[in-house]
Amino acid sequence: MRLPRRFAAIAFLGFLAAACSQGADAKPGKTAASVNKSVGGKFVGEEFVIGNPNAKVTVVEYLSNTCSHCAAFDATTFPAIKAKYVDTGKVKWIIREFLTGPEQVSAAGFILARCAGPDKYFKVVESIFHSQDEMFKTGDFKTPFLKIAQSMGMNEAQFNACLQDDAAYKALNERITKAVQVDKIDGTPTFFINGKKSFEAEVSVAQFDAALAPLVAAAGK
Repeated sequence: MRLPRRFAAIAFLGFLAAACSQGADAKPGKTAASVNKSVGGKFVGEEFVIGNPNAKVTVVEYLSNTCSHCAAFDATTFPAIKAKYVDTGKVKWIIREFLTGPEQVSAAGFILARCAGPDKYFKVVESIFHSQDEMFKTGDFKTPFLKIAQSMGMNEAQFNACLQDDAAYKALNERITKAVQVDKIDGTPTFFINGKKSFEAEVSVAQFDAALAPLVAAAGK
């Protein structure tokens, strides 16, 4: 899902109070079938890290919760890669946030995920993956978001307070600006392996395996 470079300051607040129109890249797609990444993840600074923090091979995944390709990767490719490389301590997997259309929805999704806490962060992201078809077909984003928040133990007052946190949106916008300016990100999913931009699209298990296997073997010597 490619986007033009058009990020500056984005007005996020208050979008749930009104109907959100679909962005150019907002369209129904395959959704994740199960929660894959939530177990064992934690925040290190601003980044969500999964796996052995001392692993010699690092994958950085830029993703958006409104990206259908990210949802498909999460459902079809990541489980096998996680089982083979991350769960065995060979690879550290880092999640970095990015926004795709509708950007206001994507932004609110990441804010909600962080409000839920480290142990529930990726459960929220994947729940949004699961809800993509419903949201994009109906144009109703508030109802699925509120249901997700409630499933994570938040009440409606906490949900509303979460999505009215100016500091959280400012911090998110700073992360997105850094992604664009430093790593030259313009779409998702985008993957860096050991600091090198390696894939800028949905990737198969075989492609990822071919990229990781030599690095893991060399790291083990």
